[in-house]
Amino acid sequence: MAKKTLKPWGYEEILELNKYYCVKKLFMKNKHRCSLQYHKKKIETIIVIKGFLKVKINKTNKKFKAGDIFTLKPNTIHRMEAINGNCTYLEASSVQLNDLVRIEDDYKRI
Repeated sequence: MAKKTLKPWGYEEILELNKYYCVKKLFMKNKHRCSLQYHKKKIETIIVIKGFLKVKINKTNKKFKAGDIFTLKPNTIHRMEAINGNCTYLEASSVQLNDLVRIEDDYKRI
C-alpha cells in the first residue's frame, strides 16, 4: 500500500490503513515541526524509531528518543519537532485521518 505524502517538514507514509487502524511512518527534518493541533476522536500511539523528538503535550514539552513510546488521546493539544538531527517515527492510530484541528502552523497551512 505505502502512500507517501510530502509535507513542508518532511513526509508521512501510510503503511497500513484498514477499517480498524492506521499505521504511518513519518520523517521530520531537523528543526522542523508539525502544526500545533488536536484531534476530536483520533487516538495516536507514537514510537520513535530514529533521532530525537520534542513534543509539546498541552502546556508541557517532553523529549523522546529512539525506542520511546507515548500515546496522545483525543483533545490533547500537541506538536512534534525534530531536534538534534532528523527524526523518524511510527504512528499507530484510529482511522479518523481527517480529524485534525490546527491551532497554529509554521507553514501557514489552514
